[in-house]
Amino acid sequence: MSTDARTIGTAEQRLFIGGEWVEPEGGYYDVINPATEEVVAPAPEASPAQVAAAVDAARDAFDGWSRTAPEERAAVLDRAARVIRREFAGYAELAQAESGATTGTARALQVGVSASRFERYARGALEPVESAVPPQINAAGPMGGAGVFGAVAVRRPVGVVTCITSYNNPWANPAGKVAPALAMGNTVVVKPAPQDPLSVYRMAEALAEAGAPPGVVNVVSGARPEVGEAAVAADGVDMVSFTGSTAVGQRIAEECGRGMKRQLMELGGKGAALVFDDADLASAVSGIGTTFSFYSGQICTAPTRVLAQRGIYERLVAGLARYAEQLIVGDPRDPATVVGPVISAAHRDRIEAYTALAVKEGARLVTGGERPGPESGFYVAPTLFADCTNAMRAVREEIFGPVVTVVPFDDEEEGIALANDSDYGLLDYVWSGDVARAFRVAGRLRAGGVGVNTVGRNMEAPFGGFKHSGVGRDVGSYALHAYSELQAIVWPG
Repeated sequence: MSTDARTIGTAEQRLFIGGEWVEPEGGYYDVINPATEEVVAPAPEASPAQVAAAVDAARDAFDGWSRTAPEERAAVLDRAARVIRREFAGYAELAQAESGATTGTARALQVGVSASRFERYARGALEPVESAVPPQINAAGPMGGAGVFGAVAVRRPVGVVTCITSYNNPWANPAGKVAPALAMGNTVVVKPAPQDPLSVYRMAEALAEAGAPPGVVNVVSGARPEVGEAAVAADGVDMVSFTGSTAVGQRIAEECGRGMKRQLMELGGKGAALVFDDADLASAVSGIGTTFSFYSGQICTAPTRVLAQRGIYERLVAGLARYAEQLIVGDPRDPATVVGPVISAAHRDRIEAYTALAVKEGARLVTGGERPGPESGFYVAPTLFADCTNAMRAVREEIFGPVVTVVPFDDEEEGIALANDSDYGLLDYVWSGDVARAFRVAGRLRAGGVGVNTVGRNMEAPFGGFKHSGVGRDVGSYALHAYSELQAIVWPG
C-alpha cells in the first residue's frame, strides 16, 4: 500500500486478505464526505467468495497466532499503537472526511482513543488467564475413589471472530473489538460500516507494519448486505462481535443461533436521564447537551430521553433550549464548529421524519427542527421537544441524532417506572443532590450502566446493555473475557 493511500484522494483501496492487498471482485463504491457531499475515495466491494477467503485466511492463521507467547502479541499491539500515533494527523483527516466528525472529535475521540485501546490491550495480553477453583473433597463412589480434586479455570481464545463495526466511530469502535480479540489469541475478519471503511484499512495497515502475521487481521468492505451476511454465516467463524442497530443485531443473532456461534452485541439505546428537583441543573444541562454536540447525537449512549421532575421541569427545558441554541452547526473542519453533519442524506431524512412525527404526536417543539446551512452537507439542527409522553414514538424509538425529548414526572416511583418503560437498556443517568437517592434509583434501573450526576465513563467498567440493547459486556478486562472461552482443568490432589 503506497503512502498516498493514507491520504484523502482518489487512490483505489483494496481489500486486505491473508496479508495481501486484493482487488475487489465487486468493484468499488464511493465514500461520501457528509460535510461536503464530495467523494472521499472509492471503497472496495468484496464478493461473498472473497469474504469466505478472508475467513479461511483467519482460520489458517489461528493455530499459530493463538499459540504465540502473550509477550509477542502484546508487542504487536504496542507497535500498532505507535504506528497510529505516528500517522495521527493523516488518519484523523481521513476519519473526519469519512464520518463528518469535528476536528477535536476525529483527533481525540476517534484516532486517539484507538491508539489508547491498542496500548490498553497490549497490557491486557499479559493479564493472567488462569483463576483457581477451590479444591473439592469427593467421597468414593461410581466415579472413583475418595480424594481431593483441584481445578483451574483457564480463558482460551474463541477462534475466528467476525467484527462488524459502526459508522459513528471508524477508529475507536474497531479498535475496541480487534485489539482485545487479538490480545486473547483470536484472529479476526473485520467488516467495516459501508459509510466510512477507509480508516479501518489504515488500521489493518498499521497492524501489518507492526508485525501481525498474515491472516491474523483481514478487512473486507462493501455497501451491499451480502458482504456482512457472508461474514456472519461462514462456517469458519466462531464468534460475531457487532455494533449497530437492534434490528440488524437480531438478524445476526438468529444466524449465530443456527451455528451456535458466540456473540457480543452492542445495540441501540434510548438513554433515560432522570433529573430530580434537587439536581444541579447546570450539570444536568451540560450532560444532556452532549446529545446535541457529541457525534451530532449519533451515539447509542446519549441521554436522549429526559425525565424531569415537575419542580425543575420548566427551568430544565429552558436551560436545554439555551444550550442548544448557542451551539454552532457547520463545517467540522472549522475550529468553531460544535455540531457537524450526520452520516448521510438518508439518515438526515430519517431524523427529520422523526421530528415531524413528534410534532404530529403532540410534542412541543422548543428549538431546532429546521435544516440549517450550509447548502451542501447533511446537517440537522439541535432539536428539543417538551411536553412529551412515554407513549410517543419519538420518545420510545432510537433516533440517533441531535434530538432530545423531555417527559415530566411527579415522584421517584413514577420516574423509575418511566425510565424502565423502554425496549432499551444501555446507559441511563440520574441527576440528584441526594447521592443516597441517586444510587438507590440507579439500582432499580434496568440498564447496563448508570451515570450518577455525570455522562462520563470509566473505561475499565463493563459496558453493555439489558433488553434490546445487547448481549455481553466489553471494555477493560471484560473485553478480554468476552473474546475468550472458559476451560476447566481438574486433577486429583
